[in-house]
Amino acid sequence: MSKRKPNVLFILTDDQRAGTISALGNSEIHTPNMDRLCSMGTAFTHAYIPGGTTGAVCMPSRAMINSGRSLFHILGNGKEIPEEHITMGENFLAGGYHSCGIGKWHNGPGSYARSFDGGAEIFFGGMWDHWNVPVNDYHADGVYEKMIAFTPNFTASGNTVEVRAEKISAGVHSTELFTRAAADYIKNYSDDKPFFLYLSLLAPHDPRTMPEKFRGMYRPEDITLPPNFSEMPLVNYGWSAKGRDETLEAYPRRPERIKQHICDYYAMISHIDFCLGGLIDTLESKGMLDNTIIVLCGDNGLALGQHGLMGKQNIYEHSVGVPLIICGPGVPAGRVEDRFVYLFDVYPTLCELCGIKIPESVEGKSFAGMFGDGSSAIREDLYFAFQARIRGVRDRRYKLIEYRTEDLKLTQLFDLETDPWERYNFYDIAGYEEITARLRARLFEYRDEWEDEAHTAGKQFWQAFCDYEAAAPRGVSRPKGASLAAQLATLKKS
Repeated sequence: MSKRKPNVLFILTDDQRAGTISALGNSEIHTPNMDRLCSMGTAFTHAYIPGGTTGAVCMPSRAMINSGRSLFHILGNGKEIPEEHITMGENFLAGGYHSCGIGKWHNGPGSYARSFDGGAEIFFGGMWDHWNVPVNDYHADGVYEKMIAFTPNFTASGNTVEVRAEKISAGVHSTELFTRAAADYIKNYSDDKPFFLYLSLLAPHDPRTMPEKFRGMYRPEDITLPPNFSEMPLVNYGWSAKGRDETLEAYPRRPERIKQHICDYYAMISHIDFCLGGLIDTLESKGMLDNTIIVLCGDNGLALGQHGLMGKQNIYEHSVGVPLIICGPGVPAGRVEDRFVYLFDVYPTLCELCGIKIPESVEGKSFAGMFGDGSSAIREDLYFAFQARIRGVRDRRYKLIEYRTEDLKLTQLFDLETDPWERYNFYDIAGYEEITARLRARLFEYRDEWEDEAHTAGKQFWQAFCDYEAAAPRGVSRPKGASLAAQLATLKKS
């Protein structure tokens, strides 16, 4: 008799950035169960998303995760995943699995329906009040058409909206609502087939509310401000300063207020951690833990005061770097892996680990080889983009960022080996011209490889980029930002 294929528990958090797990170096956060997953498996310190084509970065990110496709090869901004892009859940169904979807699904009811043959507490949307989540039960016919009225702002009782849901789970926190449903699925599971369980959370995305016991775990006076904290953005981001995420805190950013934001953020993550502990215990009590691959990752990062920003509408490390832990059969325990991966590489990796076919529509690269014979890196560098405004590329040491908007025309070059917090722009420093030229050439190669210009956002960016460069008189360099001395002076003041 052939050995049964492993189950898969895929846990996706919302807005959890890299650097928010105690075992991976953050001594100020309490995450014993995420630490346990690190000891059980392999944790990736350089896992990324490519960015986003919309301010709601989580929507294209989740479309990439579930389709295994790169940023400019998903449909639009990822509001729906078309039928020709085989979803991860859909592929596991075809591979002999039961597939269950619980929690947030940000990529349309149609793609949800074909991805799962079971589900519970399904939320179709982006962010919401954690204590009043509008959810649906699973429908085998794939029809989710019921709309109910909801008043999102209790101070404006006449201002109601219609949401795609059957009920409001009032008074139950979203993290508990979704993880309990996942635990129930595992407790009641008795089929001979393995399962693919997709658990998608709303936390730690704001509004950052959580049970009081977790809020009480953190005090602002115990929080260290990140080295790249700034009261104001160091460059004129223009569009970003007016965005929804940036209005969550007033300018200038005050240290005590940012520390409180970080406290609330950490409390949300500790609440998630606590609930995940119960889920791991459920797997163990059912005798399933040893034959279950567990994936824990976040859909995008978050600034929270770094570079004077609050949101993730940029391509700094804090906003494109995400946590990723994989443990279970075929995955080394207690390993920390620093090679580059994108989140859309996880889909084909799981297929390889579980012995199921990787669809032709999938563009991600399996890194399952890293778990066996220590195969070489699947990616030597990475490409990043945000809307029609920013493009960037990084290798193991350097990172180039190009801004081309009405508000900002700027090039940044960071030496991540000596400056991991991206504080000092080396673009205008003598001796870095060759590095800039090399990375810019790679930027153009990625533009073509990923067909960036074929996307509306890419077409706008690259037209603006080329127009601006072409307008420079021969032999005259464009503005390159403040000198290093000026940057250091600014940082000392802040």
